[in-house]
Amino acid sequence: MSEKEVLDILGEKVALGESAKVSFNVAKLHTQNTIDVPVIIERSKRPGPTVLITAGIHGDEINGVEIVRQIIAKGINKPKKGTIICIPVINVFGFIHMDREFPDGRDLNRVFPGGKNGALASRVAHKLMTEIVPHADLVLDFHTGGADRFNAAQIRIVKNQIILEELAQVFGAPVVYYSKHLKKSFRNSCYKLGIPMLLFEGGKSFHIDKTVTNTGVNGTKRVLHHLEMLGTKFKASKPKKHGIKIVESKWIRANHSGMFKSDILVNTHVKKGDVLGHITDPYGSFNHFVKAPNDGYIFNVNESPIIYQGDAIFHISTSIE
Repeated sequence: MSEKEVLDILGEKVALGESAKVSFNVAKLHTQNTIDVPVIIERSKRPGPTVLITAGIHGDEINGVEIVRQIIAKGINKPKKGTIICIPVINVFGFIHMDREFPDGRDLNRVFPGGKNGALASRVAHKLMTEIVPHADLVLDFHTGGADRFNAAQIRIVKNQIILEELAQVFGAPVVYYSKHLKKSFRNSCYKLGIPMLLFEGGKSFHIDKTVTNTGVNGTKRVLHHLEMLGTKFKASKPKKHGIKIVESKWIRANHSGMFKSDILVNTHVKKGDVLGHITDPYGSFNHFVKAPNDGYIFNVNESPIIYQGDAIFHISTSIE
């Protein structure tokens, strides 16, 4: 077999038409037990693109893990042509401990591309970038909003990247958010390797939202269908409506500490001066109205019942296409 017909990954050889579950050996616990992250590989007999589907870079982002789990459980990851590689939980340490970071206190998404001899998170990033990512032609990476901040289902890309613009529209999320690459992020490192990434955000930490999950799964099906990889038993439904393209945005921050209640949901268009929520105190003596500073779409809402002055409570668009 030619080199293209055999995928040599993490010390295993997977030929066209084969399925495999290989081990991404992360590290050992302090008890000397090994921690292995399963990498699920499905290859068609027909050559084609290789799509890498990942989630759980942050251990508390459960909704992203659930999306990839469903993709595997339903068999969506079995391609009509090409190869699909799924890693449902990259930060297995954080997932086990229900924590965003690694045990060394580092945010995995801020240490890429990592180093072979660096800290634990850095070593995992390095192994991912050297032994798995180079096989991919496209990466779909699933995230959720941090803490209690609920993100509208959205695709994040950099503006004026033709391939990603096209794939973002194919995915069909309610929001396409143009955001710059963060230094030392997974997305930035893939970009430097010339590998396009669709970064999906939706929901909030420690929570599974059915609507967000369905958006992620259906969007993946549309992308695979676009690449002629989706299995024949699946159908890729058309998005219900065209997504909003957010070019610029800003956070609305709390001017007061107190108990917080939002009056609106994500994906809501508001007018300048509209009441978005209330900040009160436990004693019934204070009620502050949070108002929209401009016309725009709300695509992130803080659902924490208790907030402090300066906390980000709404993310609103300031410029759309």
